[in-house]
Amino acid sequence: MIYSKYIIFFLFLSSININLLAQNPSFTTFMNPVIPGDHPDPTLTRIGKDFYTTGSSFSPTPVIYHSTDLVHWRAIAQPVSATWSLYGKSTGDGCWGGHLVYYGNKYWDFFGHWGTMYFTTATKPEGPWSTPVAVTCPASVPGLGMDNSIFIDDDGLWYMLVKNGQENNWILQLGTNGQPSGKILDLHWINPAPSYPFGWAEGPVMWKYKGYYYYSFAINAGGGQKVFRSKTLTADKTSWQNMGDFFNEADPKKSQALFQGSNHCSPVIMLDDSTSWVIYHSYLTANSREWEGIGRQGLLSRVRYNAAGKPTADYPINEPMIAPKLPSGGIPWMVPHSDFFDATKLNPEWSLLGFVSPIPYTLTARPGWLRLTASNLQNTVIKTDAEHNYSLITRLDHNPKATTHEAGIRIMTGLQNLSACLYSSANSSGEKVIRFTFGTTTYEAANTIGTIVWLKLVRVNHVLTGYFSANGFDWTIIGKSINVQTMDIQQPDYNAWTGSRQGLYVKGASADFDLYIYREAFNPVMAECYANQSGTTRSTPAAGLSILDNIHSGDWAMYAGVEFGDPNYPVHLSSFEATASSVSSSGVIEVWLDSLQTGKKIGECLISSTGSLSTYKTFTVDLPEVTGNHDVYLKFRGDGTAKLFQLKSFRFIGGLKQVTTNRSTLNESEKLRIFPNPAKNAVTITHDEAFSKIRILNANGQLVDQRKFGNDLKTVTLRIALPAGNYLVEINTKNGSICRKLSIQ
Repeated sequence: MIYSKYIIFFLFLSSININLLAQNPSFTTFMNPVIPGDHPDPTLTRIGKDFYTTGSSFSPTPVIYHSTDLVHWRAIAQPVSATWSLYGKSTGDGCWGGHLVYYGNKYWDFFGHWGTMYFTTATKPEGPWSTPVAVTCPASVPGLGMDNSIFIDDDGLWYMLVKNGQENNWILQLGTNGQPSGKILDLHWINPAPSYPFGWAEGPVMWKYKGYYYYSFAINAGGGQKVFRSKTLTADKTSWQNMGDFFNEADPKKSQALFQGSNHCSPVIMLDDSTSWVIYHSYLTANSREWEGIGRQGLLSRVRYNAAGKPTADYPINEPMIAPKLPSGGIPWMVPHSDFFDATKLNPEWSLLGFVSPIPYTLTARPGWLRLTASNLQNTVIKTDAEHNYSLITRLDHNPKATTHEAGIRIMTGLQNLSACLYSSANSSGEKVIRFTFGTTTYEAANTIGTIVWLKLVRVNHVLTGYFSANGFDWTIIGKSINVQTMDIQQPDYNAWTGSRQGLYVKGASADFDLYIYREAFNPVMAECYANQSGTTRSTPAAGLSILDNIHSGDWAMYAGVEFGDPNYPVHLSSFEATASSVSSSGVIEVWLDSLQTGKKIGECLISSTGSLSTYKTFTVDLPEVTGNHDVYLKFRGDGTAKLFQLKSFRFIGGLKQVTTNRSTLNESEKLRIFPNPAKNAVTITHDEAFSKIRILNANGQLVDQRKFGNDLKTVTLRIALPAGNYLVEINTKNGSICRKLSIQ
């Protein structure tokens, strides 16, 4: 049985007794980005105790994220379907901007598409969402443009903030039907021609604070944010005060910040404790231009008002920031998460690329599998490619007949013009192969496993390595590692505009995918690639790699989205391994799941002296069995105040379960037939393909009977003498192992 990820998550929360009404001690600080990967032009809405953000999506289907603490976000819906006929297919199509609001007892999502504004509606933020409705542009307004937002005033009236071209800033009152009705304010004086003092003055947002209206806008997509305020909502220029820069551009640590040029901020929201917060986007710039291809990431900052009422948002420096005092609600850190395809609807983290109809996938044709069809140009499901270290794993069923038939894992630029692919295919003779490609580089290996094969693509910064396997445990490398830095950097054609993506794809022939894993626990995790931390630093890179440095007692680091597998995963956890160097006598790494204090501590790894900080050794500790997807916290402990050790990497060591290739193959009853079932003294086993061996395993995966045959058979009748109970019957064909349940009475 494949357990629902939602049931597992609920049971886990119950078991660790998280207090959802208070801030978790682990979440008192955060590091940006809180939404890694491409998240341009973000907006922010507070509805009661819940927070929602969305923004521009361009080619990928847009996503709505939900949070209870402004730091941890989960994808919950897609307000616009890829089947919308106007969506478009180019990398610049899709949705520009996006703002979810609650008005008139329903949820609205407003977005732009090539100069026209649209809205969709829903009775709950998770949807279903309606077909987009075009917003009518009043005759007196020179177009509605895009990157617009919505403002709801204290008196219940609501407005659309419009930007169209460099000069045209407008505010339009809306009626109850979402169409312009009433007041029209012309603010073209903000950025008049021909000087255009504020660049484009784009992405306007508005909020209220102590009776004042605050109107803020970005200079351009590259950086800079300004803010004006007025006591009244008016078009009169003399009523508005230019308050200058919105972000703290004078922060002394700005020059070393990884994120610079922050802008396109959301409206500012205020919490019950009177603190104010904003979400915005930024490229990785300055010292990290090599990663601009990831796109404009989602950042969070506190906003502070001085005595004169000027708002200033904290600059996103490279240090932990004090988090909002809000409960996490059990939401994990926002990275791409694993998917075992055990639901009837695709998780909204997944997006399609541009218009496509009908939808090119199904989760019901083969329960527990995602079937991607290749009947049209749309053949990729993707997530943002956000981090620098992960291991993408899938198990797929694909029967290629030609070199043009492909199915596997893809990482690609936002412009979709450059990609790294690991996939199942065939050579010119029709023989099955596994290929690993990037640009003009291609490595190929013979696929002697069969149609069902495991693939693994590992990223360590700019270097990718491809593997394949028959059982998900024993892996064979394909060719050599490939440096893909040209995909990660900013290119002349602005590939960072939409950001890099990762996911699954087919070409030429359909395929079934059993799972998608983002960061498998049993692959090394680079210690430098934390999502959040307290007290530590990254060392200066050497040969492209850094270590986790300045580790002192009480410090910690968190690594998001670590996947240990579901109960049917072929690998089981046995121990934890850390690669570290130390001159101290001893130190300890405490391994926690999902949070410190209120989470679950599963082990303590002792780090002893290695003789010098340049000498690294591995240290291990046995661990109990763990399943599921977790944020892994490493808490460091030792005596005194001196530096304890340096950490290069860590991993969880696993063993191969007795039942090796059985995940979800129990659904293949059309191939493997057993009767009678339940059985008593004899059973007949048949399969469409020839087999020469049968293994019978008990419910614990232990071998209890095995039969070998001199000639390949398709049908055999066995006399059995086993105790009553449930067993697994496994046969081996030329295409691999197939298993099915057998009950003995």
